[in-house]
Order: sequence, then structure tokens, then C-alpha cells
Amino acid sequence: MAPSFASSGSQDKSSCAENCNSCSPEQTSKAFTAVAKRSIPAVVFVKVQSSSPDQEEYGYPYGQNPYDAFGDDFFHRFFGMPYRGGQPQKPAPQLSQGSGFLVTADGYIMTNAHVVKGADKITIVLHDGREIDAIMIGADPHTDIAIIKVEGKDFPYLAFGDSEAIDIGEWVIAIGSPFQLEASLTVGVVSAKGRQNLRITDLEDFIQTDAAINPGNSGGPLLDLSSQVIGINTAIVSRSGGYMGIGFAVPSNMAKHIMDQLIDKGTVTRGFLGVSLQPVDKDIAAAFNLPKPEGALVSEVVKDSPADKAGLQQGDIITDYNKNPVKSLQSFRNEISLMKPGASILLKINRKGQIMSIPVTLGSASDTIATAGIVQQLGMEVDILTPDLAKQLGYGPRDEGVVITKVKPGSPAAMAGLRPGFLIQAVNHHKVANVMEFNDALNEVENKRVLLLVRQGNMTRFYSIKVE
Repeated sequence: MAPSFASSGSQDKSSCAENCNSCSPEQTSKAFTAVAKRSIPAVVFVKVQSSSPDQEEYGYPYGQNPYDAFGDDFFHRFFGMPYRGGQPQKPAPQLSQGSGFLVTADGYIMTNAHVVKGADKITIVLHDGREIDAIMIGADPHTDIAIIKVEGKDFPYLAFGDSEAIDIGEWVIAIGSPFQLEASLTVGVVSAKGRQNLRITDLEDFIQTDAAINPGNSGGPLLDLSSQVIGINTAIVSRSGGYMGIGFAVPSNMAKHIMDQLIDKGTVTRGFLGVSLQPVDKDIAAAFNLPKPEGALVSEVVKDSPADKAGLQQGDIITDYNKNPVKSLQSFRNEISLMKPGASILLKINRKGQIMSIPVTLGSASDTIATAGIVQQLGMEVDILTPDLAKQLGYGPRDEGVVITKVKPGSPAAMAGLRPGFLIQAVNHHKVANVMEFNDALNEVENKRVLLLVRQGNMTRFYSIKVE
């Protein structure tokens, strides 16, 4: 008898897996078919149109307009208008594709950040063949998660499962659009969990699977036998560009945490400790007279950071956090980043042989965003002004604002003269000190006219931009 699965995914997952492992091949096949029937309608094909990658982010090759000998400021001062002559022709758009899946009935879709990176236009193709334009809600490159949205209601959608509860060896199903073949399904098992240091993303805790994942599968769901999402297919290891038996998926617990923030705020705010760490190897352990190599060595403490205020010092070795041992730098970093700003953690440290417990209240760190609405229409992305970035761009320690990190060619921001590296200090006369305040100020714009106070080097000026 084939196992039955409730459409809500409420049945105990481990029981499903155990029952399926004892099934006949025919019964197991029917279990996969049941998952396919419920899940495929919620999986979408994502088509992306973007500008030529051969151009710089603000529209001219090699970092400047070769026809603009005097610069925009010259023409503004003497002719009262921006210089437009001699600009190179607009390049042909670049087309790419990937996968995604609906996560709500009103049209929110999860995919990979790299699938929609730099998108000028996003179109999704539903299982029934309908094509609908989508808007960007937010993207987090550090976990490679993005949320886009289409207008509509009563869409079929997938529910999230608990990625921590899945075991190595359990059946999993990957659905996506490899090589533009929509709604392709492959089956495999969980090969490993907690894969890190792969240099795929900044924050890594991947599920490894041998379910066939090929180019175009990126952003599609990895499902358990209850039709619940336990991962988001992200990358493959391949020498040929095709399937070689090793694929990686962002675990659902991490992805849902990112999704909730992107839908709610358009940005991701992470817990921030404020230390630089290095692993404790045998040589470090010997130098610090440790009985065995364990923990994370504090190599630097950021001034005025939560760690600095709590009393952490260079040379401290963090061995535990909230009574959990520090097994690796990556896992410790992931745990901190997934905590909410303002959360309290208890660190156990070894300071020159003395064991101490230090409570720390985490700060916040916001990441680069690409939000919906006016900021997307402006055609730019921004980031927080970190001390390192301020020093690199020539801004002072007291300067506040958000830094422009990307300007799309031909966008209103590009046409107004905004460039990467400019510091936005106010939106419609409202000062902004971080990404969240920048988003909030833009969300209050009513007449589609945005007035930005922008600093470039030692010069500050207003930019007035109208968006359609």
C-alpha cells in the first residue's frame, strides 16, 4: 500500500520516509508521483532580461563616457542642461533564466538572488503556460535568496518544512527548469548536511543531494515526501557544466528566515557582533597553551561594536555561545547572522588561560538590497556605509547615509547623473542613516518626484528625479 500524504503537509515526515523505504518500487514511484502532482503547479520558470554585462554599472564602458570630455557639470553650468550628445548606442539586452516557486497565494515567489541579479525585466511562466511580469521585492546575495512578486490571487503555493529535521539518506525531490525544460522532476537522497566553506555564498550551510540538478534548476525547490520545501536548489559541482551527482541547496530554515524579512521590510537585518575571527589550529593551540585546538580566536575587535562594548579583547578565544560549542567559524558566523539585532548571547571565552563568561547584546548589520516600488524604478541599489567603505571612498567617520553600489544603464538614476560611490544623505528632506531608513523614506513618496541630497567627495548637491 502506497503511503498517503496530506496536502497540508501535516503528516509526520519521518514516518513518511520510513514507510516509503519499506514500500515496493511501484509504491515508492506512486509516492513520488503524488508529490509531483501537488508541487509542480507551484513551480515557475523565471525569465530575466538585463543590460549587457560588458558595460559598467552606470552605463559606459571602461568607467566613463568617452564622448563626455568636459563632464555633465560643465554643461549644466554653461548650457543649463545635461550633455546627451555622442552617447554610445544602447546594447542588446542579455537573456537568462532559472526557476522559482510560489510561497504565498497572493503571488510571492522565491528564487535565487543570482538568477535575478541585474534584472531590468523579470517574467515568470506558470505551469498552465501564463506569462506574468514580476517585480523585485528584495534580494540577499549573502545567502543567494531573492523574493519576487506577481499580481494575482489564489495561486498554488508550497509550504516550508523543517530542514533541521531531515536526515542523511532520506528521499528528496528537485523540481525546476533545467535547459529551459519546464517542470522537470528528479529524485535522489540527502547526501550530507551543513556543507560549508564551498565559496558559493558568504553564509553557507548547504544540504548536499544527488538529485540531478542542472543549469536552470537554480531557485527551484528541494522537497521531502510530504511535498514540503526543505531546500532551495542553488549550485552544482561540475566539470562539464552538467549533472555530476553533487548538488547544493540552501536549507529551508535559513531561506524562510530571509524570506520573512524581505517580504516585511525589503531588506535583511542580521545580528552583528563586531569581531574578526580565525580558526584555532594546532599551532595556535600550542602558542596559547591550549590542550586541544578548539574555538575561534578573536584577531580584531571593531571599535564601538557590541563586542567592544561587552569587553571582548584581541586574543580571546571563544569556545561556546549560549552553551553551544564553537565547531567552526562558518557555523558560528551563520548562527550570529541569523539572530535578531538586540538579542542577548552568552559567550564563553578563554583569556590567557582564564575561563570567563561574557554577555553580549548584538547590534545590527543591513545588507545590500534591491526593493520593489520607487527604488527599483530609480534603477539603483544601495548599501550601508561601513567604516572600511567610508575610508575607501573618502568619507569621514561622522558622515551618515547609504552608498550607491549599482546604477542600471539608462535608468532615471543614471540619466540624473548618479554613480556608484555617491553617498545619499537625505530623501525628500528626511535624513537617512541606514538602508531601512532609506526604504522608509522612499515608501513615503507620493508624487513620484524624489529629491535626494547626495554627497560626492567634498561636494554636496541635490538631485531631483521623476519616475513614471
